[in-house]
Amino acid sequence: MVLLLGPSTFFSGGRRRSRELRIAVAGDASTGKSTLIAAMASGSYSESVPPLLPPTRLPHNLFNDSVPLILIDTPSSLDKQGTRNEELKQADAVVLTYDCEERATFERLSSYWLPELRRLEVKAPVVVVGCKLDLRDDSRLVSLESFTAQIMQQFKEVVTCIECSAATMYQVPEVFYFAQKSVLHPVDPLFDYERNALTDRCVRALRRIFVICDQDMDGALNDEELNEYQVRCFNAPLQPSEITRVKRLIEQKVPEGVNYTGLTFPGFIYIHNMYLKKGSTETFWTVLRKFGYDNNLKLRDDCLPVPSKKAPDQSVELTSEAIEFLNGTFRLLDTDKDRSLCPAEVDKLFNTAPESGNPATALQVTRRRSTDRKKQTTERNVFQCYVLGSKNAGKSALLNSFLERPFSDSYTPTTVEQYAANVVELIGGTRKTLILCEIPEDGVSKFLSNQNCLAACDVALFVYDSSDEHSWRKSRDLLERVVRKGELTGYRVPCLLIAAKDDLTPHPRALLDSVKVAQQLGIEVPIHVSMKLDDSSYLYQKIVKAAEHPHLNIPESETAKKRKQQQQFFYQSLMFALVGAAVAAFGLSVSRARAIKKSSVT
Repeated sequence: MVLLLGPSTFFSGGRRRSRELRIAVAGDASTGKSTLIAAMASGSYSESVPPLLPPTRLPHNLFNDSVPLILIDTPSSLDKQGTRNEELKQADAVVLTYDCEERATFERLSSYWLPELRRLEVKAPVVVVGCKLDLRDDSRLVSLESFTAQIMQQFKEVVTCIECSAATMYQVPEVFYFAQKSVLHPVDPLFDYERNALTDRCVRALRRIFVICDQDMDGALNDEELNEYQVRCFNAPLQPSEITRVKRLIEQKVPEGVNYTGLTFPGFIYIHNMYLKKGSTETFWTVLRKFGYDNNLKLRDDCLPVPSKKAPDQSVELTSEAIEFLNGTFRLLDTDKDRSLCPAEVDKLFNTAPESGNPATALQVTRRRSTDRKKQTTERNVFQCYVLGSKNAGKSALLNSFLERPFSDSYTPTTVEQYAANVVELIGGTRKTLILCEIPEDGVSKFLSNQNCLAACDVALFVYDSSDEHSWRKSRDLLERVVRKGELTGYRVPCLLIAAKDDLTPHPRALLDSVKVAQQLGIEVPIHVSMKLDDSSYLYQKIVKAAEHPHLNIPESETAKKRKQQQQFFYQSLMFALVGAAVAAFGLSVSRARAIKKSSVT
């Protein structure tokens, strides 16, 4: 079993991979590069090895991971430096060699070779290998070990230092095993050498795994949950005696790692720390990959399948089941029942995930908005509303009021798009999610330059200061631009005029003109609101109602009206022509029939 530390408990974390790994072997001349490769390939030592070997392919079943290795011998001469550099850039791992007899070749690692790899921007892990170990003077052993420690501290890309002898085959396979392991089971994403602890990202990944396995959510893994974790990761169950032995071991090292229920998160962390200390990174990665993590400790795309939109005017929203799950999770974490989550509770929220099931079931792709307008109804539960208007018209106050924030007289111009989302409860208890997106006045031109800018819009609001004629004119201009854009692209959207700052004396011309424009365009008359007086609650219900009836409140420009009249006239003319032709054809048929009848009588 893998939770224990004896040799019989080791499980390989590898899995069969289709791609091969290229391992470039570089170093000073005569340090044993070619001899090392030849010994690995043949399994024996040879004194007659060519100075430069062709790419050498090793069997895929040489190590547990069953990944083919291609060993690349690189030239040391200056005239072939370009070829060597290209091979280093393409390598998955680099083996840097030095001669155990020649201290100068070791010193060249830090003075030339490792800086050269950085200059070439080689990102591959590096294994430092001392060759010709059988010829080394053992009196130098201590000094070389100290230099090795310095190199690994100075150059974080060096993952392993090892010495070998091709003549005796001592640790030759280990050289390439460590090179392969450094690629397939990297340590850097897991461990922070400067802090001498697991990386933050690794701890977060383990916390997610722990929470998924903690099915009863009591903060500890009981024996059954531990056994399910073991089977899921390593396909081997645990015996009760083994679980007891693991708990005792952890309790001795980390007292808080075990409680009366089972294994706590500190104990779970200790287990995985043991994997690293014993060099079993492959075991660690087995766990992570079973729960969907890639080499960067990010969840793989195939673990988070989501439905995709087929058209720009579709949207993706949470299903009712997903919303209920999130509501239940929120209530569970809101221990003080204040209907808000403190930072610690938020952290717990984002470290949890459902244990099983397809994440795609939490999302659904909606029907196209153009189809909704034709059918004069929508099945959407989430509506997106664009908020446009002049500066200081009250757009940001509208968003703040929607979030139930207190009104403020201070004004700060909006320079980037801002969003506000909340739930709107309708008569009858129906709840819809409304998203307000404020588009700054200076950003409108850029926004409208996108061909599909209105595709994701359910309702467009045009906010103006009802006491300021200039503000009204600006909003009227924006309305006309949006109407033209919708008619050109086919993404026509319901539009509402919002007369803000209703607590101030309205401007007479703006008051009359706004009603006239609304009537001309065929949309609802302006909605008067005052964020200062906090009388905007009904406004959000009106917005949702407009979104639920997507065929209404769609403005029609004079150009569009004339085009429609011309089309209607054309269709009417065509209909009259077709009817006339049909009548004429019928009359001709009747005449012919009479003529035939008359001739037959005669």
